[in-house]
Amino acid sequence: MSLLKKFATVGGATLVSRVFGFTREMMMASALGVGPVADAFNLAFRFPNLFRRLFAEGAFNAAFIPLFARSLEEEGEDGAKRFATEIFSTLFIVLLVVTVAAMVFMPALVKTIIAPGLAACIDDPQTLGQQLSCEDRYAITVAFSRIMFPYLACMSLMAMVSGILNAFRRFFAAAAAPTLLNFVLIGVLAWCWWEGASQQTIGFLMSWGVLLAGVAQLLMVTIAMRMAGFSVALQRPRWTPALKRLLILAGPAALIGGITQINLFVGQAIASYQPGAVSILTYADRPYQLPLGMVGVAIGVVLLPELARALKAGRMEEAQHTQNRSLEFALFLTVPAAVALFIMPEPIIRLIYERGAFLPETTHQVAAVLGLYALGLPAFVLIKVFSPGYFARENTRVPMIVTGVSAAANTVLSFVLFWFYAEQGIALATTLAGWLNAWLLFEGLRRQGLWQVDMALVKRSALVVLSAGAMGTVVWFLMNRLSPYLASGVGALTQGLAILAIVAAAMAVYFGLALATGAADRSMVRNLLKGRRSKRG
Repeated sequence: MSLLKKFATVGGATLVSRVFGFTREMMMASALGVGPVADAFNLAFRFPNLFRRLFAEGAFNAAFIPLFARSLEEEGEDGAKRFATEIFSTLFIVLLVVTVAAMVFMPALVKTIIAPGLAACIDDPQTLGQQLSCEDRYAITVAFSRIMFPYLACMSLMAMVSGILNAFRRFFAAAAAPTLLNFVLIGVLAWCWWEGASQQTIGFLMSWGVLLAGVAQLLMVTIAMRMAGFSVALQRPRWTPALKRLLILAGPAALIGGITQINLFVGQAIASYQPGAVSILTYADRPYQLPLGMVGVAIGVVLLPELARALKAGRMEEAQHTQNRSLEFALFLTVPAAVALFIMPEPIIRLIYERGAFLPETTHQVAAVLGLYALGLPAFVLIKVFSPGYFARENTRVPMIVTGVSAAANTVLSFVLFWFYAEQGIALATTLAGWLNAWLLFEGLRRQGLWQVDMALVKRSALVVLSAGAMGTVVWFLMNRLSPYLASGVGALTQGLAILAIVAAAMAVYFGLALATGAADRSMVRNLLKGRRSKRG
């Protein structure tokens, strides 16, 4: 299977999950808007979800896959099974202890880490969405957090099983499993709509739905692992050299791989000081996560095993080629997505969310945040491209330092900009920190001679930017011409058709220019099309 096809397999499964995630967010926005229940759910869900993104979307794999692959190669399947059992048993006990402790101390966690703004909350009937007292907001945030926290354990165990599947080059099950979360929550929201449930009831049922989905996802990848002919057992944890090496790699890998989510989590904690800001950031995050998930996660999952295999075999030229082509692929898809999201965030947000409890003035607030997030989209995908260059060499020191610098910059910028620009300041801080992180990672690789930029990459990157710029001009022109069909109060079908027309024209311009100028690798496109035709034949 070619590198492009592997990206497509993981990216396609992730895209399906993100699309259903859109549906979930649309239903949630209609039911809860940006009120206190929505804030409480988003605050509570972000904490375990942070660990899902840290582990399940590549960071755990960054530490686990090279060690598992080495064990598989040097000791055979029996040795790999022993290694996996050691890690699974230790991980299970640690997660059990952490989960119990978190459930007990959740009130303190909410006050100090998850939502420090609630501790400083003062009741004010005039404040946006203040339908519950500060005491009630704090109480339901604690309750939602306790219900959803075991989701963290499920996702961490799922990350390990997914790493095993990825090491065997079976990418689909792990990429598709997150879709179950969306299916469950869509079902919960549909039932609540049918029953006319109150907002607090919706929040509680969605929290239980998150826990149920976590168990279902873990079962899905476990079954896929067994179908692949591999299994792990639970035994008494033991301190071994392999476990020590994994911990040395996994801690920094989690920090580095999850910089986007760490930045968002910091921003959310600061945003908890202003009612409604947490939900505004969360709703803006969903459209932004679609291209990030489809491209960034696919690259992060596929690139590391490919690089690790090439480097272990001493094929340095192949490793350099893989890195450059991965960067090309990332820029080719994310630059036009960033341009489109920056130019037309308001029509997109209006179509997705503006109904029920989600009001027109909220559309403007969320769209402003999305536009700023869009500017950082290429940076966060580039981080997914650059990080495997270190992980495949079992080097976590340099990227850990880089991530620390970036996270510190994000925290300082978020604190400063929030008081001037509210939630927009947090979005801008996240974007600036992302670009700083990407630049420092690339410079580290370049200065160590671990990344040699070839002329094909330079040429195609410049052409991608020019093609995306031309596309952006077309989007801006059409958006102004079709503005009467994109306004508040216009039917969703009319808005959808207008946006579809803009997107179709934008894609025609961008891909047409990309193929005409050579921004896209024509030989790769031809080979891909030939492969599809041969399969049909």
